[in-house]
Amino acid sequence: MTDREGKSSVLYLVTSDLTLDASAMLAVYKKRWKIEEFHKSIKSNAAFAKSPTKRVRTQSNHFFATLVAFIKMEVVRVSTRLNHFAAKAKLYQAALGTAMTQLSQMNTASVLAHITS
Repeated sequence: MTDREGKSSVLYLVTSDLTLDASAMLAVYKKRWKIEEFHKSIKSNAAFAKSPTKRVRTQSNHFFATLVAFIKMEVVRVSTRLNHFAAKAKLYQAALGTAMTQLSQMNTASVLAHITS
């Protein structure tokens, strides 16, 4: 197998289903891995694990909002070709840049107000 950096690597797959050949095992693994990526992303990037809710209704609302966030992240992933983690980092950097610009403008306005008064 080849990893993300293009290096050759070995992947050991173990199964209790003795009827599967190597290609069938790999197909099952690839499907399973997509599910693992979904769970990791929904917990890390859509705040699913951080639900402070105690009641069924609020838990349901949080779950629905998390799925909506995940779907929006998928749209961003497809359009930018960035994975969820990279897209989240890029959005965070853009938000920080905007916040710093606004803070700088506020400080400039504050200084000008003091000078003119």
